[in-house]
Amino acid sequence: MRNPELVIFFMGRRQMDHAVYCAWVLLGLAYARVYSSWSLLFPLSSGPPRDSLRLDLYLPKNKDRPKSVVAFVTGGAWIIGYKAWGSLLGQQLSERGKMVACIDYRNFPQGTMSDMVADASRGISFICNKIAEYGGDPSRIYLMGQSAGAHIAACALVEQAIKEFGEVESTSWSISQMKAYFGLSGGYNLENLVDYFHQHGLYRSIFLSIMEGQESLRQFSLELVAQDPNVHLAIYLLPPVILFHGTGDYSIPSTASVSFVETLRKVGVDADSILYKGKTHTDLFLQDPMRGGRDDMLEDLVGYMHACDPEALVMDARSPPRRRMVPEFMLRLARAVALSDSKEISWKHVSIF
Repeated sequence: MRNPELVIFFMGRRQMDHAVYCAWVLLGLAYARVYSSWSLLFPLSSGPPRDSLRLDLYLPKNKDRPKSVVAFVTGGAWIIGYKAWGSLLGQQLSERGKMVACIDYRNFPQGTMSDMVADASRGISFICNKIAEYGGDPSRIYLMGQSAGAHIAACALVEQAIKEFGEVESTSWSISQMKAYFGLSGGYNLENLVDYFHQHGLYRSIFLSIMEGQESLRQFSLELVAQDPNVHLAIYLLPPVILFHGTGDYSIPSTASVSFVETLRKVGVDADSILYKGKTHTDLFLQDPMRGGRDDMLEDLVGYMHACDPEALVMDARSPPRRRMVPEFMLRLARAVALSDSKEISWKHVSIF
């Protein structure tokens, strides 16, 4: 029988922003499929295909040389994550000559946090070991995640660093293969966020079930893990970390990214946070890309990847503005729904026309 709290979680008005999230991404998905993309199986085990997950691979039209690759883990509150949610990012970056691999993973209740991290790690391994066969450059792989996906991807990265520092004999990918980690609107100290999530509709009992109980919460609170003196040298193995966050994010406050960056810097990691004034949880990932024109977060992301490539920077400057995908009133409606999650915002204060 279904958990009644889980049903309430999906139906609650406070979580309507996730329903809008899905609707807008599906609109983008239909558009993005115009571009060249493949869906590939990667194995969860050595068993039959039913034990496998897929990743969506978005390819640039220009295939003149091996392309840098963004391995992307999508968000979805650890419950409704799906690889297709990365279609807009796949489209945007493929237009800039990047290859994007959107990794799927099991959601709760099909899996808990350890399963999600394991699935993400297997997807990363598949990309590291197989991407050259599809035109990718295995020496230029960037790991990225959004929302819950930012947390899952970061957990996979930290877990791999700890394994490598502990000299585990068999690992199928290496931290050294990651050029950087990009986190978009993520949360990295779950002990600080559990009460906040409960107040905003992701109830404590469900969240703790996802995270395998109160006793495991610290294990998945990366900011606390990084503070542990026993793992400082492992954390030091991490690639550069860049966290993007909107200051108007009421799903996961931007302070979550700022605090994690401060912690990483204290242990010697090259880390930085980029904040976008007034942007909500969905603005940076959905509304802004669909609005067309200049996308600040995309420009910052690509600018980092091209920092040592003057020719690419010139090409970026010449890139034409992106086309608008949906009318403005629809984007304002989506933003209004997302903002309604905050007690400070009421519908009468939001104009959609």
